[in-house]
Amino acid sequence: MFGKKSRAATDGARHPDFSYVRPEDHYLDSACQTMRPQPVIDALETYFHEYNACGERVKYAWGRRVDEAVADVRTAVLHYFDLSAKRYAVSFTLNTTYGLNLLLQQLPARYDRVVTSHHEHNSVYLTTIELARRLSVERVVLDRSADGALLYDEAQLERAVVVVNAMSNVDGSQLSNLKQLVADTHAHGGIVIIDGAQAVAHAQSLLRGVEADAYCFSAHKAYGASLGVVVARKDLLMSLEVTFIGGGMVEDVTERDYELLPEGEIHTRLEAGLQPWGEIIALGEALRWQKAFRYEGRTAEEHEAHLAQRLYDGLHGIPGLTMLGGAPAPVISVYSEQHDAHQLALFLSEAGVMVRSGYFCAHHYLKEKLALPPLLRFSIGLHATEEDIDVAVRTMTTFVKEIK
Repeated sequence: MFGKKSRAATDGARHPDFSYVRPEDHYLDSACQTMRPQPVIDALETYFHEYNACGERVKYAWGRRVDEAVADVRTAVLHYFDLSAKRYAVSFTLNTTYGLNLLLQQLPARYDRVVTSHHEHNSVYLTTIELARRLSVERVVLDRSADGALLYDEAQLERAVVVVNAMSNVDGSQLSNLKQLVADTHAHGGIVIIDGAQAVAHAQSLLRGVEADAYCFSAHKAYGASLGVVVARKDLLMSLEVTFIGGGMVEDVTERDYELLPEGEIHTRLEAGLQPWGEIIALGEALRWQKAFRYEGRTAEEHEAHLAQRLYDGLHGIPGLTMLGGAPAPVISVYSEQHDAHQLALFLSEAGVMVRSGYFCAHHYLKEKLALPPLLRFSIGLHATEEDIDVAVRTMTTFVKEIK
């Protein structure tokens, strides 16, 4: 099979689970989606080859195997966040944006305001605009400090729906006061919903044990297959005014009505229709893989920090570049007053370096609030090597010197 061939082809320069990546390819767009390690690819392939069945619907052996594997993944996700299965449930959906919409568009009208920040991805920024409109309440947009903390007065949290990211997809800054924000919001009768799209892959220590009301993230940004995940308090799910509904959510259906599944299957409140069973199973493998990761004696966190420092130092030394954020991070964005970011991205592409150019779905913050031109974003993952970083920095340096 493909996986077996790729493992044999490793040249030792890259973690062996990414040996299928060609040496001349330098992928630095992990904030969009990470490369998938070979065990995750193998897990998905095994599902399709060996027990390609529906879950939660059948009694035969393949289906029972699916059910067991999916249940294990729900448990693994809760363990990742260090949250109790008595209070939290795990639902699967399409992506982070989809999960946020499912929650926010079905919240009951019991809140007085919506709170977010200027620093948000469109997945949060747009859904909070629509939530405030639907509930006919004020929407408060706050600033953040240099270290990523949300700047708020506690009065702003009174009966509020607070929706913010735990880690920026622009500069990698983290919501450093997440735990305090949750405590303060709960003390004032509000709820906190976290966009964890970037943080799940890069900032587990920030999230673990913090009892936000919900976390939404994307498995494909955390070494899994394409999949969305919602980790939510059971009482929040029970409060939803369900309007997005389908098979897999109901106990019974009559001519004019239906009965939702009981609280013991509360995760189904967000799981209309057939689920992506193979992708869910692959997420379980991704979580196990990331926990066990070791490369050149470094853990995942240590390897990423090592590469982030190298990238930061290299970009910092290129004349004419302005960097967003004042510290090394897995996500670093830059711009040049002299050079168009899209032109820079094309030049890098010719050298095999793949990066993102534009506003990264953070249009309000970068274009309106900061009035910046399109940016260039470098984002690293565990597949990356020192050589990937060095090629990117050398190519950028060459372009800046030659194109004046």
